[in-house]
Amino acid sequence: MSINSEISCKLKIQKLHPNHISQIVRAFSLIGWQKPASIYENYLIEQGNGCREVWVAFNKNEFVGYVTLNWQSMYQPFRHDNIPEIMDLNVLPQFQKQGVGSYLLDYAEKYAFETGKTDIGIGVGLLQDYGAAQRLYIRMGYLPDGLGITYNYQQVKYNELVTVDDDLVLWLTKKLN
Repeated sequence: MSINSEISCKLKIQKLHPNHISQIVRAFSLIGWQKPASIYENYLIEQGNGCREVWVAFNKNEFVGYVTLNWQSMYQPFRHDNIPEIMDLNVLPQFQKQGVGSYLLDYAEKYAFETGKTDIGIGVGLLQDYGAAQRLYIRMGYLPDGLGITYNYQQVKYNELVTVDDDLVLWLTKKLN
């Protein structure tokens, strides 16, 4: 996946800092996405405890998106195999399709590799709203883990009825090198 060189030159990636929270919440609020400050306050705690890494992308001091890397996935196969999970990749709509999401994914992947990880994972929703993310992850080299889908982190069994919502997920992995 080639990253738009123009945007990657302009992006500045920083670890989440308390000063970022109000800017992030405001940016998402302006587009109608409800992302309360408590999400990011919790991320700061987890980052401080070494459970999660959170990187925030800025373009000329303007917030454009973020990604988190969870070292202890709630998805049992990842946890069992010590595979970190990329979670909560969000890019503001006006910066989508410019390589920001790819850049953030690549950043998290490189960080995981530099800490000695050989694999990385990500979960993606199955609804149409996740179509762009599904395509991005495949283009970036992620493949289904072969274990089917989960609902609330539990494997969905044949003929089982589940609600089709954001918690219905297909899990993907990628070899790092």
